[in-house]
Amino acid sequence: MLKTALKTLTVAAMLAGSALSAAAADYTLRATANSNENDEDYDGLVVFKNFVESASNGAIEVELFIGTQLCSNGAECLQGVAGGAIDIYISTSGGASGIFPYVQVLDLPYMMSDDRIAEHVLSGEFTRTMRQMALEDSDNSIRLMTIGNTGGWRNFANTKRRVAMPSDLEGLKIRTVVADLPQELVKSLGASPTPIPWPELFTSFQTGVVEGSKNGITDIMGMKFPDAGLQYVTLDGHAYMGALWWMNNEKFLSMPEDLRRVVVDGFYALQQATFASPKRKSIKAYEDFVAGGGDLYVPTPEQKAAFKEAASPVYDWFKANVGRGEEIFGALEEAVAAAEKDVNADRSADLN
Repeated sequence: MLKTALKTLTVAAMLAGSALSAAAADYTLRATANSNENDEDYDGLVVFKNFVESASNGAIEVELFIGTQLCSNGAECLQGVAGGAIDIYISTSGGASGIFPYVQVLDLPYMMSDDRIAEHVLSGEFTRTMRQMALEDSDNSIRLMTIGNTGGWRNFANTKRRVAMPSDLEGLKIRTVVADLPQELVKSLGASPTPIPWPELFTSFQTGVVEGSKNGITDIMGMKFPDAGLQYVTLDGHAYMGALWWMNNEKFLSMPEDLRRVVVDGFYALQQATFASPKRKSIKAYEDFVAGGGDLYVPTPEQKAAFKEAASPVYDWFKANVGRGEEIFGALEEAVAAAEKDVNADRSADLN
């Protein structure tokens, strides 16, 4: 009898607790990522959801929609954010470039040398500058909350030969997205840019429609591209794969300051999770690539300098052809210089 009574009381308490929890959620944030649960974007959202719901004592509830339930591409999803149907959305620079063309600055080659520099740059004033530009250009409807990572670094990979110098890319058909900047980069290195939709890339490698790509190792292994003949990867690290996290600005500003602080701190936690996730996932991906017979090449400092020199015309093209390009390029250059100064000072201090 006592056991039954206790069980009844426990169930009642749980029901009351869940009713209280539901009633306590003053704000619901609908967050979407057009990816899957194996992706860094999902890792970041899980951290964000846990942090925000806990730190707000249940005043904020975060609903996750992974895949294409709410929207299917960058333009559609960002329109959803602007209109308030979606509260939070993550895009690549390519996904947002139709609305904010200057975000392609993240795709400029060889601007940031390593993870420490990139993470320093994306955690400071550069992101706030881009946030202000996006607010101005969206009539204060779309707010950039943070920039994380999705997939590590872009490297050149191909089916034909080891690439140690820019001249080794000459004549290769390299897959790009349908955007001007990556096509300009591939052309500057002597290769032939070939826009191919992502789902068709495996077959395109098999049939020789394309002979190379610009991807991170986790994407290469996740899509099983070595099975289609992709056997050469050069770790030139020409672009950090930035992930832009957007939020409906009206929804953000509708919250009291204490809850806005929780959301801002939640995006910081999300950013740190997406910085870390690709580093861990890439370890096995590289091991599997080499174990399968793949050729992994690390350019020397001199070779990397040659790649940067060959790609340098892209900087002038960007500043001349992309709206507000010169403005954001200057902001990135300034942020990189400051990051290099700070990081190198920290490195020197830790060496002694």
